[in-house]
Amino acid sequence: MKAHDGMYIGGEWRPAAGPDRIEVVNPADERVIAGVPAGTAEDVDAAVRAARAAFPGWAATPPAERAALIGALRDVLVARKGEIAETVTAELGSPLGFAEAVHVGAPIAVASSYAELAASYTFEERLGNSTVFLEPVGVVGAITPWNYPLHQVVAKVAPALAAGCTVVLKPAEDTPLTAQLFAEAVHEAGIPAGVFNLVTGTGPVAGQALAEHEGVDLVSFTGSTAVGRKIGAIAGAAVKRVALELGGKSANVILPGADLAKAVAAGVGHVMNNTGQSCNALTRMLVHRDQYEEAVALAAAAVAKYPSGDPREPGTRLGPVVNAGQRDRVRGYIAKGVEEGARLVAGGPDAPHERGYFVAPTVFADVTPDMTIAQEEIFGPVLAILSYEDEDDALRIANGTVYGLGGAVWAADTETAVAFARRMDTGQVDINGGRFNVLAPFGGYKQSGVGRELGPHGLGEYLQTKSLQF
Repeated sequence: MKAHDGMYIGGEWRPAAGPDRIEVVNPADERVIAGVPAGTAEDVDAAVRAARAAFPGWAATPPAERAALIGALRDVLVARKGEIAETVTAELGSPLGFAEAVHVGAPIAVASSYAELAASYTFEERLGNSTVFLEPVGVVGAITPWNYPLHQVVAKVAPALAAGCTVVLKPAEDTPLTAQLFAEAVHEAGIPAGVFNLVTGTGPVAGQALAEHEGVDLVSFTGSTAVGRKIGAIAGAAVKRVALELGGKSANVILPGADLAKAVAAGVGHVMNNTGQSCNALTRMLVHRDQYEEAVALAAAAVAKYPSGDPREPGTRLGPVVNAGQRDRVRGYIAKGVEEGARLVAGGPDAPHERGYFVAPTVFADVTPDMTIAQEEIFGPVLAILSYEDEDDALRIANGTVYGLGGAVWAADTETAVAFARRMDTGQVDINGGRFNVLAPFGGYKQSGVGRELGPHGLGEYLQTKSLQF
């Protein structure tokens, strides 16, 4: 794998300030494939200074010109789609087909949406005797996770650029190569120097330095709720804006009268995609007691269709998890489920392969709402199936966690599903298999975060309001 031995700052690749390195490991075979610099506070400071210097000019650039440059960035991502997908597969372990369709396809669609929004968004309006301006917040510190290494970058950088902000990105240490390819694409698209800057490094060093830097006006973070709390505290002490997309424990509620086979198959797929490493994965399936055993049997049959193995092979549908720590964490949750009395109907804690960070796709039945596997975010290919008595009981279980990021409802008709979804304490709900929409706001209630990403709502996170009275 190609890797830059430096940071992308001020429109060029510069040597890192310190000697420390981060090894990039292929999770499918545990081999080191590349190394990148582990950035320091000095690197972060240089990047923030470059972003600050570029901000006045970029903020003053007409929205149509910003839109054209975001469109050019999108075109570069399209042209390099295959290379990016192969890189995602190598450092994340995602099956190549899924990497091409989702890991690269989705961010291309998001970039396209912001190329259009930047040109059409209303940055000025008249209210009574006032004119209201929506202006860029300033310098954005973007800290992104490894589970969707390009999508999470584009979902922050594209709206920030559309708003007129400049950006310093600190990507996850497990997937820095995809972020470096994105920096190359930014450069190739002709986005002015300093508008986008990249510092690779660890969270406790580079990430914390970025969140604490006085030259950063807004911190946009996606990751765990625990780290989100720390970033929120840092930003709060500095009276600094934050956008936090955090953990989830989403419920897939199947109401009586729904197409059970379709709902179960879709639910299992939602959990197995990306090896369960999605913050909004539908990891809790809620089924009425009269259909419970049928649903369990359907889920066990469905999960058997997700063979794990080499993510480069066409028949592989389930790759490894990202690293050894994540593998051990997920297996620990599976062992905890067995210990607490859940019934294991597929998979288990044993390693399915001798090499690589693989976890067996796992389904639990007889799960009660108070069990650990029903309450905590596992972030792996593990499905918990719970039974409910009636709709009120289903709602109590669905809302009975500290999270509120995603969810799904299946019913005999749309009206019934919508009525239930309106009572759920969560930021996004799929109705009878509703498809992903790049314009729909994505974000959570409760401890799943603050703010929204995607579409016009996502653009609004990077704007501040000024009113003039006449």
